[in-house]
Amino acid sequence: MTGLVVVSHSRALADAAVALASEMLHGSTTRIAIAAGLDAETFGTDATAIVDAIEKADDGQGVVVLMDLGSAVLSAELALELIDAEVRERTVLSAAPLVEGLMAAAVTSASGAPPSDVAAEAAGALTPKRSALGVVEEDVPASGEDMSPDGESAVVEVENPHGLHARPAARLVTEAGQFDAEVTLRNLDTGAGPASARSLSQVAGLAVRCGQHLEIDASGPDAQAAVEHLATLARNRFGEEDAPASSAGRAAPTAGRAASPAGRAAPTAGRAASPAGRAAPTAGRAASPAGRAASSTGQAASPAGRACRDHPALPASPGIAIGPVFTPAVVDVGPPDEQFDSADTQSARLRDALDAVRADIESLRTTTAQHSPADAAIFDAHLVMLDDPDLVAAALERVESGVPASRAWAEAVAAVEAEWRAVDDPYLRERAVDVHAVGQQVLRKLAGIPDATIDGTGILVVDDLLPAQAAVLDPEKVAGVILAGGSPTSHAAILARARGIPAVVAAGADVLAIEPGVTVALDGSTGEVIVDPDDQTLERLRGEASRAAERGELARASAHESASTADGTRILVAANLGSVEDARAAAESGSDGSGLVRTEFLYLDRAEPPTVDEQIDTYLAMADALGGQRITLRTLDVGGDKPLSFAPRPAEENPFLGLRGLRLALAEKTLFDDQLRAIVTVAHQTPISIMFPMVTTVDELLTAREHLDAAITSVGRGEPAGLEVGIMIEVPAAALKAAAFAPHVNFFSIGTNDLTQYTLAAERGNTSVAALADPLDPAVVTLINRVCRGAGPDRLVAVCGELAADETATDLLVALGVRELSVAPRAVPPIKQAVRGIDVPTNPRLVERCLEADTAASVRAALT
Repeated sequence: MTGLVVVSHSRALADAAVALASEMLHGSTTRIAIAAGLDAETFGTDATAIVDAIEKADDGQGVVVLMDLGSAVLSAELALELIDAEVRERTVLSAAPLVEGLMAAAVTSASGAPPSDVAAEAAGALTPKRSALGVVEEDVPASGEDMSPDGESAVVEVENPHGLHARPAARLVTEAGQFDAEVTLRNLDTGAGPASARSLSQVAGLAVRCGQHLEIDASGPDAQAAVEHLATLARNRFGEEDAPASSAGRAAPTAGRAASPAGRAAPTAGRAASPAGRAAPTAGRAASPAGRAASSTGQAASPAGRACRDHPALPASPGIAIGPVFTPAVVDVGPPDEQFDSADTQSARLRDALDAVRADIESLRTTTAQHSPADAAIFDAHLVMLDDPDLVAAALERVESGVPASRAWAEAVAAVEAEWRAVDDPYLRERAVDVHAVGQQVLRKLAGIPDATIDGTGILVVDDLLPAQAAVLDPEKVAGVILAGGSPTSHAAILARARGIPAVVAAGADVLAIEPGVTVALDGSTGEVIVDPDDQTLERLRGEASRAAERGELARASAHESASTADGTRILVAANLGSVEDARAAAESGSDGSGLVRTEFLYLDRAEPPTVDEQIDTYLAMADALGGQRITLRTLDVGGDKPLSFAPRPAEENPFLGLRGLRLALAEKTLFDDQLRAIVTVAHQTPISIMFPMVTTVDELLTAREHLDAAITSVGRGEPAGLEVGIMIEVPAAALKAAAFAPHVNFFSIGTNDLTQYTLAAERGNTSVAALADPLDPAVVTLINRVCRGAGPDRLVAVCGELAADETATDLLVALGVRELSVAPRAVPPIKQAVRGIDVPTNPRLVERCLEADTAASVRAALT
């Protein structure tokens, strides 16, 4: 019997595809082996695993290998080179679509067909779908051509703060390539386009900025699905978080270096306080003029223990670092002089170099994912660049005209890099660095020159870093980084944060003149750079670094202990979760259960809603990961800015003030009722709290509770013991009416992110007004106080927004009456430690000072 091998980047995808194919066999069997993912959770492919799978599936008749995309194909080709020649001859690599092809192949294999027939049947697996849709190959236009009148189209507004830059563009290109459709894009505001959605360079050439409108056109069998999926992807900001720098504050406790005060995690988890007590700008805020560290503390200095004053420096990765300067030479390489022999030989050299660099980048991605899975996406953009058909075709065209591979590649890269640098938007221009970085990696392979590495100990001072260099910096050797150029949003800065290495950027060319070996101190939270600091300055900074390191060590050591104030008042420190993986991370961090499960992760980016059983399995898996601790399931919080592809609704002029949260749930009653039945079922097996989001009126809450009562009746086991019901306080009206809600709930959870933006009329994702959206504004503090007073003594008040992870605010929140803080898993240990440092849990003088303050800065001054 012909064996089958499934090669995929995702173990979960492969398992699901095999399960689906098995349903087609109706009791018959076939040999199917899986080689997917680097492990159960890490994306990637491994040639040796594919070899093992082929050997397992082969019973002597032969094997058909089905693959998803990209490196899966390359890994399968490499696997063929590693197996015995006899096995290789009866192994077929199929170009069929993975899911449809596997179903067809499984059925044909079960019938006893040879590998050739199995592969042929798999290759034709899309024929039924094409026939049903009335599509033939000729219907698909060439890349870049206008769509036919029968095509599908949509227009979306790009909401990413920096527009369609490298990472969201790479996500678009990657996901567009998953559909059997030709997709083109246009920038309707500038008239740029059409551009092929399969080409990163063409997408970049559209120069789509935040607020501009992107037209998505598609034709082909999957045209409608492609347009709907990409439109939803765009509305979800292509998966990009509001603020970069997720793991910013981790720093190893080496001498002379420490994380931000109290070992705090990231700017996104809570702002780091500078020595002066002022809030340091977040990574996202520092990129804007309002967020620049413009004081004398952030400037380049002469040797005398003074901060450098010639050029401003920007904070990029928090923490204090002190050490001797080292400045390794990091120079670009040019194409070597070489003779042209033949187009075939030179083309093969280029393809081999691309394959080698692809393997290097995938390895870097895997390494980076161990520190920060989100930041590993940087290298996804680099992989897409390597596979950019326009870039590769431009280089190969030059080869065909008689240009050696190295020079052909260098010229093609230079042309694309120039396109990026010509874009008006400064952030998008910065992404030309990524094109240059990938170009250099390939050029070094072609020239036989080793990759540029950083070797030294102390404070690295350099003009700029390639992402590949930043990703492998050793925190045990590199105490800190000073870049003459760059920005807090550069990939080098993001990767420094991921590795917990303090860094400042844009320090100016003068820092390159600092002699190697000279002692330099830097504070990555403020942008402070001090050359040859005097003894008093060194003592101050080392004291701050030592205290921060000690606090971080103590926090990690006691992470699994409860957090109580000095007089014994217990404060729960729970975790905000968006996946089962998050739940595992929370358990490792010592969280007290989950104060917020964003259940919408089960609903987004899919063609149909999750089944009740799927929800039950996922919620139970999260509870199991947390050891049976209470988890708070927020009901579906989508709509407006987070649309559901399977429940489309008319576009809204202002989605943040539209049909979202509980408002949408009450409009989509089937979705809501299914979710409530799943939650009630789970609540019979593990402690559950249910939380309704975006509540504005008591009537909304009462209607939601009626649906919950109906779900309890439908499940038929009575009300689950210990089931608690609460609401999110995100709307100022709800905060002001907390006492009216109190009789109908067990708890309140304050979402300070939305509460802040609604109170101050400043969208937190809009960099133009982000500086206004400070959750410690006295108006927001007043609303939090109003909720705590309205809740009374018998109802718990929690905070689950970013303010909960700001150690500066912990004392105030507890003094106001908050008794649960729900934060990102990584922030649990430092917040627990901050709670333990509170002497008086009820501090009327502190509350009074903050409520009477006139600015957020005054509140922060009162707290420090």
